[in-house]
Amino acid sequence: MNEKLIAREIAYKAVRSGGPGGQHANKVSSKVVGSLDISGSLALSDFEKLRIRDRLEHRLTANGELILSCDASRSQHRNKALVAQRMVTLLKGALKKPRKRIPTKVSKGIKIKRAESKKQHSKKKALRRKPNID
Repeated sequence: MNEKLIAREIAYKAVRSGGPGGQHANKVSSKVVGSLDISGSLALSDFEKLRIRDRLEHRLTANGELILSCDASRSQHRNKALVAQRMVTLLKGALKKPRKRIPTKVSKGIKIKRAESKKQHSKKKALRRKPNID
């Protein structure tokens, strides 16, 4: 994955923001929406594209685009940088190979402790029963 190439492939669009800025927010388009076409990206290999589609399918549009927006800052340039940074971070996270789960075993001591607990519980219940007079 080439981060610099990805940053260049992102299509940015500035829109009016509801974020900080007061009256200033009504005059300028400081919110930035960035979209990246995963299937058409030259910065990603075929394997990486498949993995991203698999891991981020809930965030992709029907066309296979990943869309992020940012209106955290009053500056359009700062928001643009934040969108690019978040996009790269999201893609890196999706490409990270998950660690293999190593199944654990219940220790012998815990098994014995549980059996003793069950025996005590059984005795307690048995003592509450009516005596059997025969």
